[in-house]
Order: sequence, then structure tokens, then C-alpha cells
Amino acid sequence: MAAVEHRATHMSNASPLALLLNVGHALDHLFLLIFATAVSAIAADFGLARWEDLMPYTVGAFVMFGLGSIPAGRLGDLWGRRAMMVIFFFGIGAASLLVAATQSAWQMAAALTVLGTFAAIYHPVGIPMLVQNALRPGLTIGINGLAGNLGIAAAALLTGVLVKYFGWRMAFIVPGAVSILCGVLFVLLAPSEAMAPAKRPRTKPALSRGTMLRIVLVMTASAVTANLIFNFTTNGNGELLRERFRGIVEDPASLGALLAAVYAVGSFAQIIVGRLTDKMPLKPLYLAIAAMQIPFFALAAFSEGWALWVLAVGFMAFVFGAIPFIDAMIVRYVDDQMRSRVAGVRLAVGLGVSALAVYFLGPLVKASGFTTLLLAMAAIAACTVLFVSLLPGEAETRTAPAPAPAE
Repeated sequence: MAAVEHRATHMSNASPLALLLNVGHALDHLFLLIFATAVSAIAADFGLARWEDLMPYTVGAFVMFGLGSIPAGRLGDLWGRRAMMVIFFFGIGAASLLVAATQSAWQMAAALTVLGTFAAIYHPVGIPMLVQNALRPGLTIGINGLAGNLGIAAAALLTGVLVKYFGWRMAFIVPGAVSILCGVLFVLLAPSEAMAPAKRPRTKPALSRGTMLRIVLVMTASAVTANLIFNFTTNGNGELLRERFRGIVEDPASLGALLAAVYAVGSFAQIIVGRLTDKMPLKPLYLAIAAMQIPFFALAAFSEGWALWVLAVGFMAFVFGAIPFIDAMIVRYVDDQMRSRVAGVRLAVGLGVSALAVYFLGPLVKASGFTTLLLAMAAIAACTVLFVSLLPGEAETRTAPAPAPAE
């Protein structure tokens, strides 16, 4: 009987609700990177001489993207994930329209902070909602990660086109309207929850306190380093290409297309890695993915033009490929009744600390250049390798159920 009920509540990756949740992930990342892609145009409109001087004003968005995960995750578990996702779609859409109406750097900072607060809802709520009954959670996480990174690619391509032909404000208005429309569809498609996740029966045996503490510490530390790299790359890649393609490609729309191609190609690594997490132990796989970032960043530091573009595809493939691991660990080791809260805490720490990357990106590049930034990311990737090496092996976590077999 239990098996029948499980199959009945399983959400297919191709179902309309799953597709809408994946679109939500794409929108979440798209909204956070519109500013980084359009920053040169916004700086010129606000009367600032250099784009680097405007970057610190976006730090509030990324701080709230992290800190807001704690109350979002708690509300997702204790109140309901459906209700929180409705707030996400309508709230982030309205916040994007607010950003489009700003007239100064400080107004921009305030509006982006509001946008970051709503953006904080998705990861601790949307992903647990998507995987709560998944038969192959690794594949589901990989597809969801691909959707998020296609949102990053769309931010580069769509923003480049809209800025060129309609101005930077339209780059916020169009996705804002799309998000509100998605909110309407979500209200119509998402079934009501019979009870909040925290009130459901436990489905997973608990690990020992020591093992669980070790997993949470590794999860949090590696999330900090991974998110530092993620924020440095996704917020800095646009200007990196602009600088290192000078004299080769300079049209904003063309540069946006090149950057979108980097993200689109690299994003498919998430499906491959997500599928592998259903079949392989997490520790050796994560170690290999993190270690491969180091040589790509080091080589990119001293490259330009098309050689840099090829290396950018490489390092972003491994940056994106590392993303499914934290969610895979949560699914494997944490019961569904508290996944949103655990995800919220690790996101708050990881994203909160890594928000410093956004704050220091402009000043660091202005003072030392992209060569120093890329070498710093190689060093941060080495720290990720160190942290992941401390993750317990499969024998120490044998009380956790194995991933569902592939069909």
C-alpha cells in the first residue's frame, strides 16, 4: 500500500508543476544577475564614471538572498511550501518592477535588497518541494540545476539584447511580468498541501549526532567556498569577457550571446553530475569536480580572446557541476520534514558570507585586475577540495537509505 501511495504522489520531471518549479529556479538566478549584466549601462545612466563603483550597491540583494533563507525555510516546513512559492513568484516579479523605477544608486541598492529578499525563498522551499517524492533525486536536482543555470544564460543574452534596443529598465520589466504570470499559473496548477512538511511522519532513519554534525559542517564550509566562486564568476564574467575580448568582439549583444553560450554549455554538466549522484558515492565525485576547477581558473588567469572563452566554458562546467552536491547531501541525509530548515541555514551561511564576493568584486578588479581574481578563485577551489575531503565515507553513513535505483 505504501508503494502505491508513493507512486501516486511522485512528481514527474515532465509534469506541468515540475516544469513551473524549474522555471522558478531559472527566474531566481536570472533576476539576481540582470544587474551584473547591465551594470555598465546603469552606471552611465546614474552618472558614475566606472561600473566598478556601482557594484557594491548590489551587496544587499545577495546578503538577503542568504539571510532570508532561514525564515523562508522555516516557513516552508512549518507553514507550507506551496504558499511560500506563491509569495516567491509574485514578490520577486513586483520587486523587479520596483528596480526598474529607481533613479539613483541608493534607490537601486534598496530595491535590489527587496528583490534579494524574495529571491531567498526559492532554494530552501522550491527544491525540497520538487524532490520530496522524486524517484531519482539526483537527476531531478541536476535538471533543476540546469534550469537555474539556463536562467543565468538568459540573464546574459536577454539583458544584452534588451539593454541594447530598449534600455536597462526594460531588462527588469520583462522578466518581472513573466514571473507574475508564472505566479498565476502556479496558483492554478499547484495542489493544496494536506499538511505542512514538519507535521508529516518521519521517513528516514537518523544518523548519529557526530556524523550528522560532521556532514553539516562540511556542507556549510563547502557551500561558502562554492558560493564565493559562483558569485565571483557569474557577477564578473560579463566584464571579464568585455575586457579580454577588446578589439575582437565589443558589441554588447554579441558579448551577451558569448556569455550565454558559456553558461548554456557549462550548465549541462549539472544533469550529468546529478545523474551520477544517484549511482556513485558523493565524496569522491565531489572531490573530482572541485579539483578540476583549479587548473581551469589558473590557466584562464593568463588567457584572453577565444582561448579565454574556451577555458571559461571549462571552469563554468565544473562550477555548475559542483552545485548539485549540497542539495544531494540534504536529500540523502536529511528527512523531508525538516529539509527546508536545514537548507535555509546552510544557504544563509553560505550565501551570506559569499555575498562579500559581490561587494569586493568591483574594488578587487579595479585594484588588481582579473588575473588576480582568477588566481584567487583557484585558491578558493583548493579550499573546497580540503573541506570535501573531510566528508564521512559511505560506511559511516550506512544508516541512510541508498538512492532509488534507476528505472
